[in-house]
Amino acid sequence: MTTKQTKQERQEKGAGKPAASAAPAAGPSRIASLIRYLEDARNELGKVSWPTLKEVRVTSIAVFVLVVLMSIFLGLADFVFASLMDVVLTRGGR
Repeated sequence: MTTKQTKQERQEKGAGKPAASAAPAAGPSRIASLIRYLEDARNELGKVSWPTLKEVRVTSIAVFVLVVLMSIFLGLADFVFASLMDVVLTRGGR
């Protein structure tokens, strides 16, 4: 029980008091860390190998064609399965 009492005492002691050193240092360190983060992000974006306009066009056209083909395939599959279900359900009702 002494362990629980000491944990509870620690919580009670620390619960009502704000950290004295954390409040003044929180503002400037957060701003400094934000600036550091933005600088690092900018540096990393400079290292990125961006695609050329031609590569973007070719891959965009490939995606568009694939979407159209998949839409046609799924539409036909839906039609076939709906027709099969219609045949099965109408023959089963006779």
